[in-house]
Amino acid sequence: MSDEPQQPNQGVADHQPPAAPETRGEAESGTESETESGTESGTESGTRSEAAYEARGARGETATATGSAKLSRTANATGSAAANEPPGRTADATPDQTPNATGNATPNQRAYPTANTTPNRTPNATGRAPMSPTAHATANAAGSPAADEAGIATADAAGGGKGKRPRRTGWRRALPTWRMVLGGFLTAMLLVIGAFLLGYSMVKIPPANAMAVKQANVYLYADGSEIARDGEINRENVSLAQVSKDAQHAVLAAEDRDFYTEPAVDPKAMLRAGWNTALGKGKQSGSTITQQYVKNYYLGQEQTVSRKVKEFFISIKLDRTQSKDEILQGYLNTSYFGRNAYGIQAAAQAYYGVKAKDLDPARAAYLAALVNAPSEFDVVAHPENKSVALARWNYVLDGMVKKGWLPASQRAGMKFPMPKDATAPTGMSGQRGYIVRAVKDYLATNKILEESQLEAGGYQITTTLQKRNQDALVKAVDDQVMNKLDRKNRKVDNYVRAGAASVDPKTGELVAMYGGIDYVKQYTNNATRRDFQVGSTFKPFVFTSAVQNGSATQDGRPITPNTYYDGTNKRPVQGWGGSYAPENEDQRSYGNITVREATDKSVNSVYAQMAADVGSDKVKDTAVALGLPADTKDLTATPSIALGVATASVVDMADAYATVANHGKHAPFTMIKKITKDGADTIELPKRTESQAVSREAADTTTSILRSVVQNGTATAAQAAGRPAAGKTGTAEEDRAAWFAGYTPELATVVSVMGQDPDTAGHESLYGAMGLPRVNGGGPPAQIWAQYTGDALKNTPVTDFDLQLQPGADQIQPPPSEPGDNPGDGGPDDGSTPGADTGGQDQGQDPGSQDQGQNQGQGDGGTGDTNGGDPTTGGAGGGTPPGDPTGGESGDVGGTQPGGQGGVPGGAGGTTPGGPAGPSGDGGANTSMQGLFSGRTSP
Repeated sequence: MSDEPQQPNQGVADHQPPAAPETRGEAESGTESETESGTESGTESGTRSEAAYEARGARGETATATGSAKLSRTANATGSAAANEPPGRTADATPDQTPNATGNATPNQRAYPTANTTPNRTPNATGRAPMSPTAHATANAAGSPAADEAGIATADAAGGGKGKRPRRTGWRRALPTWRMVLGGFLTAMLLVIGAFLLGYSMVKIPPANAMAVKQANVYLYADGSEIARDGEINRENVSLAQVSKDAQHAVLAAEDRDFYTEPAVDPKAMLRAGWNTALGKGKQSGSTITQQYVKNYYLGQEQTVSRKVKEFFISIKLDRTQSKDEILQGYLNTSYFGRNAYGIQAAAQAYYGVKAKDLDPARAAYLAALVNAPSEFDVVAHPENKSVALARWNYVLDGMVKKGWLPASQRAGMKFPMPKDATAPTGMSGQRGYIVRAVKDYLATNKILEESQLEAGGYQITTTLQKRNQDALVKAVDDQVMNKLDRKNRKVDNYVRAGAASVDPKTGELVAMYGGIDYVKQYTNNATRRDFQVGSTFKPFVFTSAVQNGSATQDGRPITPNTYYDGTNKRPVQGWGGSYAPENEDQRSYGNITVREATDKSVNSVYAQMAADVGSDKVKDTAVALGLPADTKDLTATPSIALGVATASVVDMADAYATVANHGKHAPFTMIKKITKDGADTIELPKRTESQAVSREAADTTTSILRSVVQNGTATAAQAAGRPAAGKTGTAEEDRAAWFAGYTPELATVVSVMGQDPDTAGHESLYGAMGLPRVNGGGPPAQIWAQYTGDALKNTPVTDFDLQLQPGADQIQPPPSEPGDNPGDGGPDDGSTPGADTGGQDQGQDPGSQDQGQNQGQGDGGTGDTNGGDPTTGGAGGGTPPGDPTGGESGDVGGTQPGGQGGVPGGAGGTTPGGPAGPSGDGGANTSMQGLFSGRTSP
């Protein structure tokens, strides 16, 4: 090599020997040149000279992986125009541009001789040999187009270039090269991956669709058997633990046998299903259980590409956020099984009348088969499809055996479980609607659940109602009332309504309720309505209050079952500031009568007076303590409270009577045992604390006199129950309602038969209903009570009442013996005058005298036509009207109505001129004594 000084601006070629004058051969050998028209993947237009190839071989250079060798400059990857210059040109020394890696020239680079390039360089991984600093400098120096041309020309002249690859002709031109196929495949893969990532990021898990979350509310008896369902969708969500393992395995065998081991989506199955569908083998979803659950719960049933795409991505995401058990549980609760049954629980009820936890393999396999075609596989509705349904059933069972979920021996002897007949939706018919309505009202009143919350569905409400008791009560009402009605021939029979309620005294739980003949026909619940007077069933509360408060009569005698009262019809009540003279039933007067007997015969005048003796306000307080609502209409603190003018409901009265039966202990009434939401969450119920509402003596002594009513009084029909019983009859004004409230130690039950016009809803009298002259508490109500109680307690031990009576309750009190001390009593009948036979206790023998007795002492004390002053005429309203020879009827009133004349001077005793005065009557001349001897008459 020449020792010529280094040229300036050599760059990386510093300290290298100076280049010799450039010749064509030197340029070719110094640069290891080869001529190319581009890369092998380019236009294949470049050529290499044979001479360059041989020269490179002589120098021991190795060709690069891409077939490119070093030229005086680097050939570009796209086959630049410089590489295609014609041969024969020699590179000049004029500085020019050197192509960069992309084939573009780099400006302002000097061209240097190429003689100093370092031979025997091995190409790097990219196909180019590493250059020494000298070679690098040479490459820079050869950057001009002229140098390019020279290099190419030299290579061509030497014959070192590789020959052109022959072009493909004919049909081969239509075929892609392997490079094109590989490139297309890689491009497609990149597009697929990009689309997947884009879809995964864009598709979010949506909230559940409205249909999927809708459920029915299920109302159950205390034993768990179903009463009713409400809501548009017949669905009851349950946890996976509430579904039998056989049912779980059956569904997996039918729909997705590898559910627990496979991913959320199965592309292979999807392709297979699409292929089979295209071949006409029926629609096949190819979806996993996860995908089906996503469709049911988050999306919908529409067959669209967009829905399928969403289903795909949501399934993948869901599989990452929920466990397999959670997904399977959701799938079982959202699948449709036919017969309007959504979810496995509703399906088990609809087809076999059992719960999902009780499904055995045979029945579970049939329900699993239904998922594929719910309507077609219902063998009851479509018996013609039974063979197909059986094939599907066998497929499911065989799958269970194959997966090890069912022993082959058990499978071999299995018979197809025929489902029960489909039943038309009963909805709220019969007693169902009344019970559901009562439950909703109870929940709202006690602030447990608002009705708007119940509308969301998903609640399972277990009531305290006992199915056996409920059935017995309905049957008793039907037997004793409804089956005896003749609505076509007796108009009054169209007015008949009935309501009943039965409470366990020890727990306060409602165990049976009768609301009416049919909820869809008579909407109003007769057991909970509060618009009929309770009548004489209220009277026991007056006596209970008397004992509770240690009350006494107006003349200071303690009130016990043996205390005497005046039972005169329309007798004005004494000892309060108003006027009130109630009638007895059938206008009957009883004279001197004990509390026990007055209770047996339901004497109004006695209990009105007793309410005044106790204090009407105290009576009201006692009734509320026993269980009546404080806001009960017409529960007013006046003597009329004793006659049951209040309009409490049948349930209210049953609650109060249960307190008396439970020795005065009151546990707040309830009809709810348990509430759960979506089969899991338990709704908290109010705490119920038992309290001693009244003393045991007060309650038990009341029970003792009510037992007498059943044994000797107006409720003897209740004896048919065959149990120790206590109770009280009652009749509302004008016989618009008849009641019986009774109890045994085990049950307190109240029954009411009411009259209501179905068109106007007005209250109507029941005279002549069921062909009876009158309907009173001792008739149909007591008969219903007796039949129900006997049936409800059948095969249970008979127990008697354990009573602790008030002190002196069992002592017989003698009646007052002093005639003058008995207001309303004319003294003994001595027969001294005509008409004397009409006085004393001859109650109502003469209509005229009874009419005058009903004038409530407002006579003017005129004289009679008797001589000698018949003492029996005294007290019959303060005197007889002029010309009335009979005087008054002893005991009809026994005193004046407050504010009446009451026997003015000269009229006391009904004397005639010159005759001796008889005994002073109640409201005679000495009106200041009116209250002193209240309620006392002589026998």
